[in-house]
Amino acid sequence: MDVGAYEFGVPVWVTAGALLVVLLVALVFGAVSRWLLRRYARLDITTCIVLSILGSAIGLFIAGAIDRDLRLWSVLTVAVTLISSIVTIAVYGAVAAHFQRQQHVGLTDLLAAGESDRVEFKSTARVNMRTGDKDPRMEHVIVKTISAFLNASGGTLLVGVDDDGTPLGLDRDYATLKVPDADRFELWLRDLLTTTLGQNAAAAVGVTIEDATADGGRTLPVCRINCAPSPRPVYLRPGKSASPEFWVRTGNSTRQLTVDQAADYVMNRWPLGAGAAAAAQFRAVVRVAVER
Repeated sequence: MDVGAYEFGVPVWVTAGALLVVLLVALVFGAVSRWLLRRYARLDITTCIVLSILGSAIGLFIAGAIDRDLRLWSVLTVAVTLISSIVTIAVYGAVAAHFQRQQHVGLTDLLAAGESDRVEFKSTARVNMRTGDKDPRMEHVIVKTISAFLNASGGTLLVGVDDDGTPLGLDRDYATLKVPDADRFELWLRDLLTTTLGQNAAAAVGVTIEDATADGGRTLPVCRINCAPSPRPVYLRPGKSASPEFWVRTGNSTRQLTVDQAADYVMNRWPLGAGAAAAAQFRAVVRVAVER
């Protein structure tokens, strides 16, 4: 027996082929599981492949326990392995969703706790408190804060509240609208987010108008904007001719990153999956070869 060609009685090419088959099966099972669980969990393909390999191994043990004479490609073996793969990914997704789920904190508690790295107060969304006039810069402050929360760990922005947590209401902002009410304000805000942050980012932002109790027992409307961490970078486009801006939440402040800082942040915050990284490296090699 040629030791260079065999190891423990198994040809080297068989081992290589087995590894490719395992990877291919994990890729297929992972893609199937990802599609079936698309409404319940968001998982990247690399995570699905790793979990699929683990689930497939568990499934093979189960299939072998059911019948030791089962063949690898029998219908029962494939079915048990696929189900085990899906269940493994589903369990992981459920556990991850449980720990990532944000608790809903009441408006009163948010106001009492004050501003933090996850909470920000803004007096208005459209009106400059110093001049009393509508000011586009106020709108920019709102969208940059939202984009910063999305690019970081998420957070809540309350509009109609001063820095001390005292409710001011939305009457000033309502007065700038053709129809001064909560529905028109929310519609305007949704349009603003879609224009500046994009459709996907705007759809992931929760907007509600809630009543807050002010001094004297008065009830004033406050806009609550809930921002979950974004699964991809969110860029702010302040105007058609303006360059995109990248904002992040750092402590209690909202900070704009330069191009090189944003690139480093994105690479660490949203690292490429194995497939995407390999594809990017391949394209780079091909580009260099063509340029030569």
